[in-house]
Order: sequence, then C-alpha cells, then structure tokens
Amino acid sequence: MKPTPTSTLSRRSLLQRIGTGFGALGLAGTMQCQGLLGNQTDAGTVGISNPFHLVPRAKRIIFLFMNGGPSHVDTFDPKPALATYEGQQPDGKLYKPSKGSGYMPSPFQFSPHGESGVVMSELFPHLAQCADDLCVIRSMHTSVPNHEPGLLMMHCGNLQPIRPCLGSWLSYGLGSENEDLPSFVALSPGRPVVGPQLWSSSFLPGEHQGVAVDTNDLDVEKMIANVKHPSLSRSEQRKQLDMLFQLNQLHQEQRQNDQIFDEQIQAMELAYQMQSEATEAFDISRESESVRQLYGETPFGQSCLLARRLCERGVRYVQVYYVTKNGKQPWDTHSNNNESHRKLCADSDRATAALLMDLKTRGLLDDTLVVWTGEFGRTPYSQLDKKKDLNKAGRDHHHTGFSTVLAGGGVKGGLMYGATDELGMNAVENRVHVHDLHATMLHLMGLDHERLTYRYSGRDFRLTDIHGRVVEDILA
Repeated sequence: MKPTPTSTLSRRSLLQRIGTGFGALGLAGTMQCQGLLGNQTDAGTVGISNPFHLVPRAKRIIFLFMNGGPSHVDTFDPKPALATYEGQQPDGKLYKPSKGSGYMPSPFQFSPHGESGVVMSELFPHLAQCADDLCVIRSMHTSVPNHEPGLLMMHCGNLQPIRPCLGSWLSYGLGSENEDLPSFVALSPGRPVVGPQLWSSSFLPGEHQGVAVDTNDLDVEKMIANVKHPSLSRSEQRKQLDMLFQLNQLHQEQRQNDQIFDEQIQAMELAYQMQSEATEAFDISRESESVRQLYGETPFGQSCLLARRLCERGVRYVQVYYVTKNGKQPWDTHSNNNESHRKLCADSDRATAALLMDLKTRGLLDDTLVVWTGEFGRTPYSQLDKKKDLNKAGRDHHHTGFSTVLAGGGVKGGLMYGATDELGMNAVENRVHVHDLHATMLHLMGLDHERLTYRYSGRDFRLTDIHGRVVEDILA
C-alpha cells in the first residue's frame, strides 16, 4: 500500500498507518554507528495489553554493578575464623594456586543493623540505615573467576559474547512504558571490560539493545550526541523527516521483511522523540541541591540519581557501572585491598543508600528492584606482588562464594540468605548461581524464565539457557 500524503494525516496517524516512523538522522546515525541506540516504540512493545506470565512485583530494575568484584569477606560476609587461620595456605581444590601469604582476615569491624539485625562491615554506615530493606544473598556463586566470562555470565547468562543481556530480554518480553525514551539504558563514565556486549541485544531484534550513555560529563548535550538540531526547529524537522520517511518507504517496498532496515527506521524515530524527552529526563540539574548532595558528586553517585530520574519516566531497566573514566575496574583489588575497599565503599555506600532512601521517599522502592553486585567476589586469602609487601596485600578473583544485595521490588527486607563456609571459600547453604539470580529477577518482573524464549538458528534460546530456579525464599 502506498503511503498516504502527510498533508491529510497527523503525525501520530501516519505512524499508526505505517507501523513505524522516521526520526532524527544525525542523532540516530551517531548512536547506531557507536552501537549505542536501542528503540522501544514499535507496535510490538509499547501498548502490549498483558505481556506478563505472572503477577509482577516490580515494574523496573536498577542494576548497580561494582566492576571488578567486591570482597565479600570485607563487606557483607564476616568470617572471624580467618583470624584463627591467618597465614595458613588454603588447601583442597583451587581454581588457581594461591599467590599470597595465606588466609587474610578483614581489618573491618562487622555489626548488626536495623530491627532485623542485618550484618555488614563498618564500610557501609549509610547503607546500615537501610538494613531492614536489604536482602543480602551470601551464597552466590558463578562459573569462572575471570573478568570477561564473569561479566558476560552476570549480564547475559553465558560465558561467551553471543547472547542477549538481561536488559534486552526484559525489553523484548515487556516492551517500553514510554515511547519517547528507550526501555533499557546503561550508564557508565567509561567503557567497561567487554563493553557493548554487556548491553547487547545479540540475536534479539535490534530495538531491544541498551542505550549506552557516557556519564563522564553530565551535561545533557555531551551525554547524548546531537540531542539538539543545530538549526532546524522541531516542526521543520518533522516536515523534513516525514518527506524522507515517504522516500524511505518506497525503498522499503522493494525489500520485504528486512528486519535490520526496520530497526534503523525505529531507531531514528526514537532519536527524534528523545530530542525533547531526553533533554528533561537526563538533566539532573533540575534536581534540588540537597538531593544532588545526598547522592554525592562522584560519577557513580550522580549516575544513581540519573537512574532514578529515568526509572520515574518509564525506563524499565537501568545499569549503573562503577568503573573509572578510562574504563578500568576499580573493585579489582589485586593489591591494596583494604585501602581500596575503604575508598570504594565510601562512594558506593553513600550513593546506594541515597538511591534507596530517595526511592522509598517517593513511594517507588516497593516496585523498583535494586541489585548491588559484582561479577564475583575476592579470595579470603591474600595476593602479594613481587615485593611481597604484606601492608599492600590484595585479594584475587573468587567465584565459588560471594555476596549480592537486593532491595525493594518484591524481595524480603532485613534478610541474610544463604551462607559460605567458615572461611568464605565456598557457598554451602542455599546456594544461588547467577542463573538463579536471573530467574528470580525475571520472576519479580512478571516473567517466567522458562517461557521467555526466542527462536534463533533453529532452536529456542532463553536467558537462563537450561538452568536456573526462582529463589522463592527471598520473595516477600
């Protein structure tokens, strides 16, 4: 069917008739070329009457990612027995040999907080005030202790960069709540290890890819390239792009069922919509000075504030990365573990607690799931450099036992779930694999991880592959 001239159709009618639109070429082209733009405005997502498999307990997720792997025995999993065995080398089956002086106790004091008595180290004085909202899983484990596969497992449920990430699966399953903003955004002041694979849609339709935003500079026009046209007004752009859309439609008629072509058109339409909506949503200067100070002035703190603003406006899934400006993983404390964790936790503690308190004040915590984790933990024994300086001892990667913290969104608050052994080496009680965490997160969002599938290359794929169970014990 040939397109009806725009002179007889409103813009919305045109989009409904055609099924998609055509948007800001400069913005969309820039973001697509960088692999950054995903769009949720197609008829298959926005406006779905009932995409849920079960009653959802959460409407949105904020995923706070401590890139590099925090030490569980210095944060949420106290192990006093480490002092008893200090200096002794670990025995049994290890992924790789110890490179240090043996077991190393944490120098930080642990104590219970809140009415529930959730225990955490002295490194989290602000988060301690939120203790009754926290669900601390102490029995996490993953498949390998290497960064690249560990990151991919935590984000995509697979050790290789060939699968869609969790945010893309949620976008595919649930669509968007705001046709003028993407449903999935990744905030990072630098490109982390593995980079775009962590917000990739892989073989899912391209509109479900995450929009990656560099939060090094929180000026809106620097975070989102070409968000404002240099010369044309909104109405002038619309006329120009409607004409280009009709030309593009003629081209498309000769190329039936071209999914990539459709995705480009949808991305351009979202880019046009974002020119007005994103200008407001991404502008944290609209927040009061007291709120901005609550989160702290660091990139991670301000990114947490931005995540709250986006979720308020219908962005369904936001990843917030704690990485350095050059993309390095600060929580990878192979040396100076104690000094580094004191500094890192001070920043993360303030921002995370501010986010939880802010969400709660606004009545959003009950249906917002907040997840705080790294890709794995760190060894209960030390790692030394060539100088063998015990004062600068670090901890190596550790995958057989670590901690993940959840809050809001349908999980029990004031809960410490599962346990590692007395030295923090292995998860031994109520073990929770990353696949189980993913299954539980999807469940809280109203999706059955076994039914959320996509057929590709002759087989059905899902985020949890053939694994995963919902951790029923932590559900409120």
